[in-house]
Amino acid sequence: MVRLTPGALNSQRLEQRPAGLPTHLYVHGGLGPTRADAVLFLESGPVRTPTPAIEQLASLRQTGTPLWLRLQGLGDRRYIQQLLDRLEVPAVLLAPLLEVPQRPQVNGLEDVLLVVLHRLSFAKDPAHLVSEQVGLVLLPGLLITLEEGCGGDPFPDLTEWLLSKSGSIADRDLDDILHFVIDDLLDDLFPMLEAMSQRLDALEESSLRNPRPLILRRSYEFRSNLRIIRTLIWPLRHQIRLLLRQRQRLLGTEALEGFRDMAELVDQLFEACGSLRGQCDAITQSYAASVGNRMNQVMKTLTILTSIFAPLTFIVGVYGMNFEFMPELKWRHGYVFVMLLMLLIATVQGWWLWRRGWFQDWTGQG
Repeated sequence: MVRLTPGALNSQRLEQRPAGLPTHLYVHGGLGPTRADAVLFLESGPVRTPTPAIEQLASLRQTGTPLWLRLQGLGDRRYIQQLLDRLEVPAVLLAPLLEVPQRPQVNGLEDVLLVVLHRLSFAKDPAHLVSEQVGLVLLPGLLITLEEGCGGDPFPDLTEWLLSKSGSIADRDLDDILHFVIDDLLDDLFPMLEAMSQRLDALEESSLRNPRPLILRRSYEFRSNLRIIRTLIWPLRHQIRLLLRQRQRLLGTEALEGFRDMAELVDQLFEACGSLRGQCDAITQSYAASVGNRMNQVMKTLTILTSIFAPLTFIVGVYGMNFEFMPELKWRHGYVFVMLLMLLIATVQGWWLWRRGWFQDWTGQG
């Protein structure tokens, strides 16, 4: 019997989905078709059973055979509820598993451990994220993974490794498998952050060489994605450490050590997100500096033109006055003299500004 602390396993549904729907969920209208298979840990070794019957799983559960039940898709919730009920999964766990999207959580209470995470990946455009919820429940002799998505086999690398082994469950406890599954979900974030870092490096260089409004918009998109990742891993920092202090009896020594490593992994992810957010700020600052330099270059060019043409305009204005007695107007070569004088003034002033360094490109482009 599971004794609950008030509100420990209540549904903590998010107001909106952290990121967009993956393609396979988008095609099915958000609820993929339900699929089930199980990995049975027999004395001879792990055996995978596709589409197992509910009664078969219930019988194995009663005989104490350790099993890993893998569910994908939330399209048939009635089937999922019937299956979990026959496996004697506490009804209080259904809401956090079936009501999506949930806030990430790691809650351990006596003989049950509930973990809710989100699997993040890139859409076709690396600036946009997609997410799907993954719920995990650990009970004595039973591990359940419930994936919101329905694309591909569940955890193929871990499954292949398990099926290649032989022998009883003694060497592969379910708590260790739980740790490996969570670790697999978190490890997927590092390549994403590395890809985002490379894109941000390219954006920062572009903001210095050729600042465009598109660069600033891209920077804001990546910053928003980093905020989403930070939001999804923030609750784990406290809850994993709280789980370790509770000394959950479902977790063995190796699993506890794995969760300690996981706590450090979460800290590394959080710090990496903070570093990349700082890089987004650097892009914004470099963009503003580049745009400011370009504006200064434009203003400098206009100033040069104004300073050169100001005395010429003065001369033209003087000889454009309608006074009757202007002796220069009667000179035979007066027009040529004035034009040469204006050319001399423009040349001398241009040479003087050049010596002062006003013709240098202050934007760093040339």
